[in-house]
Amino acid sequence: MRNLLALLLTGLALIIGPAAAQTPPVDEIVHRANKAAYYEGQDGRAQVEMTITDSQGRERNRRMTILRKDAASTDAIENGAYRSEQKFYVYFTRPADVNKMGFLVWKKLDTDDDRWLYLPALDLVKRIAASDKRTSFVGSDFYYEDVSGRDIDEDHHELIDTTDNYYVLKNTPRNPSSVEFAYFVMYIHKDTFIPVQVEYFDAQDNRYRIAKALAVDNIQGYPTVTKASMENLKTGSKTVMQYSSVEYDIGLPDDIFSERYLRNPPTDYLR
Repeated sequence: MRNLLALLLTGLALIIGPAAAQTPPVDEIVHRANKAAYYEGQDGRAQVEMTITDSQGRERNRRMTILRKDAASTDAIENGAYRSEQKFYVYFTRPADVNKMGFLVWKKLDTDDDRWLYLPALDLVKRIAASDKRTSFVGSDFYYEDVSGRDIDEDHHELIDTTDNYYVLKNTPRNPSSVEFAYFVMYIHKDTFIPVQVEYFDAQDNRYRIAKALAVDNIQGYPTVTKASMENLKTGSKTVMQYSSVEYDIGLPDDIFSERYLRNPPTDYLR
């Protein structure tokens, strides 16, 4: 009897497979992926080179510094570090037509994010409406929402596949009228939980945008995307963002994430 039971358990294990017991719940995968993409460390800074290439191979370049600070006082995922309020400050230095331009985001939990864009040529701070968050970020193939992240509660998440290296999730908007996509599919690396590829589909199931993590480095113990791309399959254009001088936990003060510092950049923290 004992041998028969052992044989039955062995057969069941072969049917289920080892991956089944190791696959986390969908919510945990989503939380960890969101943390890996947007919440590592209490704050962070990076220099960014952006290259925009159109369908004819013509290039435009942008250079900027991105600052980020979390409201959460912990990195522990069980305490909600994957979804705290957050602030972003983006300061452009090149080319000349965007020099000194600033972009500020206050990422909220239960209401629309606040976003401002400073246009130095006009000395104008422009409020970006919530409806504009899925429009082009400074002429690139990335959207404003891609830079600061999409609230995970805005979508329904479904695990549709697992491979040796990735969890594959289908994400469907809870409010379809608020976005231009019907759903998007994420390939999340099992070890780092970094979304290495995100594919956006329209209502006809046509894939039309693809985001990719092209390089990942370990920085201060955090797996970090240091090169990323966004490709628009409809227009044939592509944008690559290269990150350098990445630092975490540098002690950014909260007051620099304000309209005042859009006009008067916090230079000590932008170097």
